Amino acid sequence: MTIKAYAPGLAAVLALAACAETDAVTSASNIDPISLATAPAGAAPGTCWSKTVTPAVVETVSRKIQVQPAQVSTDGRVQAPPIYKTETRQEVVQPRRESWYEIICDADVTPDFVSSVQRALEARGFYQGPITGQLDMRTRAAISRFQQSEGGDGKVLSIETARKLGLITVIQPT
Repeated sequence: MTIKAYAPGLAAVLALAACAETDAVTSASNIDPISLATAPAGAAPGTCWSKTVTPAVVETVSRKIQVQPAQVSTDGRVQAPPIYKTETRQEVVQPRRESWYEIICDADVTPDFVSSVQRALEARGFYQGPITGQLDMRTRAAISRFQQSEGGDGKVLSIETARKLGLITVIQPT
């Protein structure tokens, strides 16, 4: 049996594992369930989170290491050149990073809210298509493009992006 035959079963196990969340994190339909395994430290109960993971950057580095120094006579002439060996190893240039961001929870992702997202993205030139109220591939791609243009890298609508689009209120300090 090949690995491909196990893939549907693995997907089901991962989906079930994603449902076994703690009360601190609520699942949201607009996110990848695998990214909901945990919440960042200090996350408020009832909030929803997603994360982006940037893989580590590993480079192969080769260095010459002197095994034996040059043999030099008393008058300064080199009798035998130094001997080097080349050592090659893997080095982590940039470690793996996880960036957490708060997202809109499932209960708030209603057709009316999604229609508002589509209209807001359309007004900014990021969404072209019918206002359907459905979080389809076209809407997800528009959300991703808008967030990237704002310096974010998440593919899920963040609270910060929703505020920038004027979809949720900004809490002012008192």
